[in-house]
Amino acid sequence: MARHTARDLRSENRFEVLHALFDLGPSSRQELARHTGLSQATVTTLVGEFLSEGVLTIAARERTGVGRPYDRLAIDPGRGRIVGVDVAETYVVAVVHDLALGVLGEGEVALDEHENGQGYVVDGIVTAIARAVEAGGTTRERIDGVGVSMPGHVHPGAGVSVFAPNWDWHDVRIEELLAARLELPVHVDNPLKAVTLSEMWFGAGRAVDSMAVVNLGTGVGAGIALNGSLIRGTTNNAGEWGHTLLELDGRPCRCGRRGCVEAYVGAAGLETTLAALAPDHPALGLGGQREFVAAVAEGLLAGDPAVAELLARTARFLAAALGDLVNLLNVPTVTLTGWMSRALADWLVPAVRAELPRHVLPGSLPGLRVQASPVPGNAVALGMAAFTLEQFLARLGLASPARARAQ
Repeated sequence: MARHTARDLRSENRFEVLHALFDLGPSSRQELARHTGLSQATVTTLVGEFLSEGVLTIAARERTGVGRPYDRLAIDPGRGRIVGVDVAETYVVAVVHDLALGVLGEGEVALDEHENGQGYVVDGIVTAIARAVEAGGTTRERIDGVGVSMPGHVHPGAGVSVFAPNWDWHDVRIEELLAARLELPVHVDNPLKAVTLSEMWFGAGRAVDSMAVVNLGTGVGAGIALNGSLIRGTTNNAGEWGHTLLELDGRPCRCGRRGCVEAYVGAAGLETTLAALAPDHPALGLGGQREFVAAVAEGLLAGDPAVAELLARTARFLAAALGDLVNLLNVPTVTLTGWMSRALADWLVPAVRAELPRHVLPGSLPGLRVQASPVPGNAVALGMAAFTLEQFLARLGLASPARARAQ
C-alpha cells in the first residue's frame, strides 16, 4: 500500500465532502461535518474551495430560531457535463451526465462480437458518444471529460488496453486514439472497477464498506471493495475471478486455460450448457449472445424444461464459484450486475441463494447477502462518470477520491 502524504489526506478530505453530498443531498456544513467525521473548520475551508470553483452552489438559505441563517449546499449540476462509456464485446453505451451525475442522455451502438479492429471499436465509441450528446441536448463544448470502460486488462495510468482476449488486443493505446478523435480529456479503466465504484456510491456500498460486485455478461469478473477502498491490485488486474478455476481440465476458456469460471457462467458458457442439454434448442440458433440470453429469459417465463435445467446448472456453477470468493474475502454482500444478470436476475438470484450455503464456510455464512445490484441504469457508465469526475476535480486542483484509491 502506498504511503499517503499530508497533501493526499487533504485531497481525500475534499472528496469525502463531495461524496457526502451524493449521500445526503443538499446539506449544511454542520451536517457534512457529522457525516464525514471531519472537523467543522476543515469542512468550512473545503466548502469554500468548492464554492470558489463553482462545483458547489447554495441551494437554500435557512434559519432556525434566533441564530444566524445557514446555507444548504448542493453540487451544481450545471457546472459541466461528463460522459461515461461502457464498452463491451457486443455493444457500446454512452451516457451524458451533469456534474451531480444525473443522466441527461444516452446513446448505444451494437458491436459485432466477431470484429476486433481498433478502428472499428473506436468508431463505435465515437458514434455512441455523439448519439448521447445529441440525446442529452448538450454540445461537445460543454463536456469536461469522457470516461471509457474497456474490457480486459486496462492500465488507466498509461491509458492502455493491456490485454483484451476477445479482441486479441495487446498494449493498445486506446486513450490516445480516443482523445485524438474526440479532442476531449479521456480516462480509461476496467468495467469491474467502474461497477464497484457505482455500487460503493449508489448501491450496496451505502450500507456496507466491503463487498464483491460480480459482473456477468460475455466476460465474467468481480469488483472488490474492502473497508471502503476499491481493490485494484499491483497492475489494476484484481478481480479476474472469472479466470479462476472451477473445474480442473474443464471447458476451454477464451483466456487460453481450461475450466475457468467464465466458461460456465458467462454468456458463451450458458450456450455450451444448453447445447449439451438440448442440442436442437431454438435459442441456440439466434446468432448473438444478447439474443440468446433474451430467449433464455423467455423460456424461463414459459416454463421450458430445458431452459429450467440450464438455469439450475448455472446457479450451481455460480454458487460454487461465489463460495470460493466469499470464503477467500469474507465479504458480507455480493451483488450481481451486468447485462446478463439484469436479464436473468429474477430466477438466478434466488437459485444461487438456495445453493450457496453448500459452498460457504460456516464462519462466512451468517449475514451473507446476495442480491441483484440496486444501482439504476448502466452501472459501468455511471462508475466511469464518477472516475471522470475525479479527473475533472484533479484538473481543478480539488480532489482525489479516498473511497476509490488503489490497494
